[in-house]
Amino acid sequence: MLAGAALRKTGTGWEFASEAALEDFVWDNLQQLSGLKPLKRQYAVKGEICDILALNETRQLVILELKNTEDRYVVQQLTRYYDNLLDEKPFQEQIDYNQPVRLLAIAPSFHRHNLIDRKHTKLIVDFLQVTIAQIHEDFHLQLQDTDTNQTWSIPIPYQKLDISTISSNISEPPQLLLDWLGACTGEEQQAILKLREKIISFDERIKEEIEGRNTIRYGRGKAKPVAEIYYQRNKSKPIIFMWLPTPTSWRKEVIGRIRLWLDGSVVTHVGHVPEGMGKMKLESEWKAMPQEKRPGNYHHNKYSAFQAGTYNKFLQQDFQSTVFLESLADLSLGKWLARI
Repeated sequence: MLAGAALRKTGTGWEFASEAALEDFVWDNLQQLSGLKPLKRQYAVKGEICDILALNETRQLVILELKNTEDRYVVQQLTRYYDNLLDEKPFQEQIDYNQPVRLLAIAPSFHRHNLIDRKHTKLIVDFLQVTIAQIHEDFHLQLQDTDTNQTWSIPIPYQKLDISTISSNISEPPQLLLDWLGACTGEEQQAILKLREKIISFDERIKEEIEGRNTIRYGRGKAKPVAEIYYQRNKSKPIIFMWLPTPTSWRKEVIGRIRLWLDGSVVTHVGHVPEGMGKMKLESEWKAMPQEKRPGNYHHNKYSAFQAGTYNKFLQQDFQSTVFLESLADLSLGKWLARI
């Protein structure tokens, strides 16, 4: 199954929402796209960061540098990575260093300086031009070798946004959120957009604040948050957090940052995650991991999320097993108002 991608509309077509989004998609789908086996991502060597290290079927090292815009220095970058890696020779069990190293630049276009630099180097440098092709309602990532015109293409699981349902009484969603929502299903998109509308419309003191490139927080500053949308890069999807009673505060109510697992507008699981993505996972996710990588007590609620029905019973809201995002939003907003 292909991983989703965050895209954005441009004046002439479509592009990845960021260089990180392009790298996410290529890394997740590298083998299907190019036949290369991913080895390491964002690998640091001598103070420089290689986007992707990969191998072909004969264990030849391939160094990939990805650009979301034209960059005249990409050949120099790849040359430095090549020299650093040959000095240190990491991953010798996986890489056959007797073979020449292949350098691969992926970008939407190449500057004439790139061609000059490549012409006068002795290294093997391939240029692959990346484009996003839209065919009816479907999107495809295409890579074309600029020398041979050979083309590789795979579909991009992307759902176009319908923002016609958004109330005109609130501001339009920030572009960053629209970029993130492209990798969600239509039902998930609408659930998150309706959640945003409910929160912003609830009280004029609630503000929408963007922090960095992976967090949009709602509330009255950092001290009085009500909800957060956090972009999980390795899944290319936004994750919802709300400030709700923690599932383990049996004797005295404690409000904490609760992660919500969604199936459309239905909340399936919850977990207390104080910051970032934490270590909280579904039990099914722990079981899918090798035994040696699981914590010894992963069944403990510090690591394994609660089923939403169990959480709802704890809240004494009602005893239905189905928990909707909207009902938890109402509760979170009520708790927020009580703290103001």
